Amino acid sequence: MTAAPLHTTYCASSGFEAACIVGALPEGHRARRLHGHSFVARLRAEPPAGWAPFPGGEVAPLREALEAAVAPLDYAFLNEKVPHPTDENLARWVRARLLAAGVPGLTQVGVQSTRHSGVDLTADDHAHLWRRYSFQAAHQLPNVPAGHQCGRMHGHGFEVILHADTDLQPGHPAGARDFVLDYDHLDALWAPLHAELDHACLNDVPGLANPTSEVLTRWLWERLKPQLPALSWVTVFETGSSGSNYDGEHFRIWKEFTLDSALTLRQAPGDHRLRRLHGHTYTLRLHLCAPLHEVLGWTVDFGDVKALFNPIFKRLDHHPLHEIEGLADADTGNVARWILAQARTVLPQVDRVDLEETRGCGAIVCAGPAGPALPV
Repeated sequence: MTAAPLHTTYCASSGFEAACIVGALPEGHRARRLHGHSFVARLRAEPPAGWAPFPGGEVAPLREALEAAVAPLDYAFLNEKVPHPTDENLARWVRARLLAAGVPGLTQVGVQSTRHSGVDLTADDHAHLWRRYSFQAAHQLPNVPAGHQCGRMHGHGFEVILHADTDLQPGHPAGARDFVLDYDHLDALWAPLHAELDHACLNDVPGLANPTSEVLTRWLWERLKPQLPALSWVTVFETGSSGSNYDGEHFRIWKEFTLDSALTLRQAPGDHRLRRLHGHTYTLRLHLCAPLHEVLGWTVDFGDVKALFNPIFKRLDHHPLHEIEGLADADTGNVARWILAQARTVLPQVDRVDLEETRGCGAIVCAGPAGPALPV
């Protein structure tokens, strides 16, 4: 079987503080009052070879372009820039600025107004609205091997993200962008599910006798999709560093790590700051796609992911990355590709690696569909 080709996407993010009034909302809605947010804009791009000042130097100019694009919004009254400053309309405004500035290969532009909500515009011009929720619950996994820690009753502060493709919402008239599907609608759909799950033992909930993250994503999908045809993904965070998402067909999980590593970029010009020895606290996510084990209820055990990846992790953490044998250079794209190749020798289900050198800035390397963007 021919291996799937790898795709390298570079990402960047930039924050801005701004006030707005969303006047198109119904009378009495709180967002019709003057209010403000700490917004985050982000992008994904696949620029052509030769666009960056040197190979491996893609992240910095993308971040600088995004910072320049959102600069007019910082400490501004957004209604003076965008007539109806919803997250989607702001994302479209930012994308237009990036395109006008000549940023090539844009595949996604997003704006999140809070930690819990945002919109991502994809390359096919679909707007994926997302909203994050939380609940506190206990569970145990009844089918795990004897002695497995998850076989004991324990609990989590779960988080759930509902992603919806607004362009798939029934009744979406051509050219009508505002409030065909909004956060309040998602809130209303989530409320009865929250009442059922919050401060409960998940094993006692009908349909959740074996409440793994994967089973929970499917349970939520099956209850929401009939009411929300636009639903595109359900994401469940079991912990802050691990979770699962489901699109009605494919199960994906991820495990997140933090690396404290040093580097120098050999391909940077001699006087460039990235040629100097420096370092980052990296965020690394391994994404795995696999069929659901119908007895165990998971794709891959999170504990196995951590244990099998640990020898590779130890080669990266608290080490100079540019000294790793076989690594072409220590930029995020090359390191992510190296990690993907190494990880697949012990975890063949890994099909995507995210590596961020700073918040929202880095590279994504994948051998399949990228899946939903997780909030910055």
